[in-house]
Amino acid sequence: MPLRPLPQPRGELSAAVIESLTRSPGSVVPAAPELDPYGEDLQLALHTCYELHYQGFAGIDENWEWDPDLLRLRRDLENQFRAALHADVAGGDDVDEELDRLLEPTSDADGVAGFLAERGTPDQLREYFVHRSIYHHIEADPYAWVIPRLRGQAKASLVAVEFDEFGGGRGERVHAQLFADLLSGADLDPRYLHYLDVVPVPMLALVDMMSLFGLHRGLRGALVGHFATAEITSSPASRRLAELARTLLPHPACAHFYTEHVEADAVHEQVMRRDVIAGLLAGESDRARSIVFGIQATNLLEDRFAEHVLRCWNENRGSLREPISALAAPA
Repeated sequence: MPLRPLPQPRGELSAAVIESLTRSPGSVVPAAPELDPYGEDLQLALHTCYELHYQGFAGIDENWEWDPDLLRLRRDLENQFRAALHADVAGGDDVDEELDRLLEPTSDADGVAGFLAERGTPDQLREYFVHRSIYHHIEADPYAWVIPRLRGQAKASLVAVEFDEFGGGRGERVHAQLFADLLSGADLDPRYLHYLDVVPVPMLALVDMMSLFGLHRGLRGALVGHFATAEITSSPASRRLAELARTLLPHPACAHFYTEHVEADAVHEQVMRRDVIAGLLAGESDRARSIVFGIQATNLLEDRFAEHVLRCWNENRGSLREPISALAAPA
C-alpha cells in the first residue's frame, strides 16, 4: 500500500517542518518556538516527526528518522508537551487507587457514547470513527517499543496482550486491520492515516502522547500506565459502541471491531494489572509515579477529546475540520 503524502500544515512551525522534510536530510530544521502545547501547530509538527518512526511519508528520505537536528526539534517540542501534561494532572504514586478509579461505573448518559445512544446520527458515529482512525491505525504499535525495556513476567504478559492486538498471528485479525474494515463498512476510506488532515488536535495530542511514552525508555512506566488504562476502559466502552454500530450503521464490520474487544479486553484488563504492572513494580518500585502519570495523562487527553466532540455536537456542528459529507470513500 502506498505511503500517505505529507500532511497539510496548521501553522508556521508545522509548515517549516514539512518544508524541511521535502529536502535532503541534514538540511536546515526550524528551531522550536514557545507554542500552545495542546495547539494544532505544535501537535501536528510533533506528529509529523513521530510518523517517521512508523510508516513515514511518500517521497520522504528515510534517513530523516534519525536526523540529529530534527531530533533536537522533536525533543524541544516534547519538553513543552510533557511539561503541560505534568502541570495538568494531579500526580501521585498510588497505582492501585488510580486503577480502582478506572473501574468505577459511569452513567450511561456520560460521554460521546452516551450522546450517540440518546440522539446520535449515523454521520456523527462516522465522525467518531474518523477521529479514532488516527489512533487505531497504530493501535498497538507504540506498546511494542516497551517490550525490550521490561523483564520477566511483566515482559511475558505484555507480549501476550500484544499478540492478541496483532491478531494472534493472523493478518486479517490484526486490530488495526479490523478498524480499516470498519471504516470500509461505514463508507469511509480505510487507508492508513488517510484522515490525518481533517482530524482536530485533541486526537492528535492523544496519539502523540502514545508515541512520546513509547519512544522514551525513561517513560516505560507511563507507557504501561497508558496501556493499562486503554485495556481497563475498553471492554465496557466497546460493548456500548458495538450496540450503537448495530443500530446506526448496517455493515457488520462496524460492530465486529468492537465485539472483538469486549471479551479480549476484559481478560487484558486483569493481565495488565496483575502481571504487567505488578511485575514492573516488583522489580522497579520507583516506577509507581510514572505509571500514575501515564494513567492520569491518558484520562486528561481522552476527556479533552470528548469535550471537543460533545461541544461541537451540542452546537449542531461537525467535530472534524471538514464536513463528514465530504469524506466518503471513493466509489
